Amino acid sequence: MQTASTNICERLFNKSIRETSLLLNIPRSTVSGIITKWTQLGTTATQPPIGRPRKMIERGQCMLKCAEVTNCL
Repeated sequence: MQTASTNICERLFNKSIRETSLLLNIPRSTVSGIITKWTQLGTTATQPPIGRPRKMIERGQCMLKCAEVTNCL
């Protein structure tokens, strides 16, 4: 399988998304996503998530709610 930069090169040579996906044997949605990411961000690398990470995981929140309910009764 070829890299994302190859997809972009194919797109730059006036190939359609469909033609590019057929040439590289990968889904059209993947090609479209890579091209969109490239045009918006200028890179295909994964970006870090936005915002602060959660301090408490879901299981801890559920346990806290259970403790509140049992203490209130």
